Amino acid sequence: MQKKRTRIQIINQQKILDAATETFAKYGFRGGTIDQIAEKAGMSKPNLLYYFKTKKDIYLAVLERTLNKWLQSLQEWQVTGTPEETISTYIDNKFEFSRSHPDASRVFANEIMEGAPFLKHMLGEDLKRLVDENTRVIKGWVSDGKIRNIEPVHLIFSIWAVTQHYADFEVQIETLTGKTLKDEEFYRQAKTSLTTIILNGILK
Repeated sequence: MQKKRTRIQIINQQKILDAATETFAKYGFRGGTIDQIAEKAGMSKPNLLYYFKTKKDIYLAVLERTLNKWLQSLQEWQVTGTPEETISTYIDNKFEFSRSHPDASRVFANEIMEGAPFLKHMLGEDLKRLVDENTRVIKGWVSDGKIRNIEPVHLIFSIWAVTQHYADFEVQIETLTGKTLKDEEFYRQAKTSLTTIILNGILK
């Protein structure tokens, strides 16, 4: 039976994961070190290794935390109401994550571009299951005449692409516009514009 973590242990683990996310976003898995993570977390290396035995363990925990957040948003897709409400809520959730956790999104993107060596099994299980379930929901909307006759996975991929772009390519966006999603007006404008574009493309 796994021993229940204390409040301080939970706080320290989150501090480590936050520091690791920033480190891996900047240097990648190979370039990031436990020493860098420990320094950012404000703790000694031996203390960090009490919580995670290896750099790989930390990296996997960062990826799992990000994926679980995205899986939660996909899970909510199935219990919301109309297509417009459901898709708008999902876009809202994805944009909010890109604004509040851009480093996590970049770590995830880098892992995928590397061929998902650490994450592949999770992508083929939990993520695929939810995508398959949501594909059935979208096909039901099509059959009921609620949206245009579209291929569901391409709608899902499009939402991922436009929302995660603002985190993964934040430097490019800031260079071109002078703004990021941290700018409240820019954030609102981006979310509203892309929600309108996507909904206008699928609603009848």
